[in-house]
Amino acid sequence: RRVIEKIGKSALVVDHDVYFIDMISDALIVFDGFPGKSGKARGPFSLHEGMNRFLKDVDITFRRDEDTHRPRVNKPESYMDRKQRNEGEYYYSL
Repeated sequence: RRVIEKIGKSALVVDHDVYFIDMISDALIVFDGFPGKSGKARGPFSLHEGMNRFLKDVDITFRRDEDTHRPRVNKPESYMDRKQRNEGEYYYSL
């Protein structure tokens, strides 16, 4: 991220690691559809909005670990999972 910012350019990064994406991104494009059949790109969205849309689609909630500050998956039906779903916040609150 620092190199890209230093040279004043943009980069398109495709990765499956949520922690990595959380560290380097300030905007996201979210894809949806049916693998091998059809799909659509949505966005760009802010990191928070894009992750919230993606995680809602895959039915997972994340919180920010208090010690490491890394994104962590909430256990299904845990207190935090239920709380965030009720608030519509699948990604940790800012």
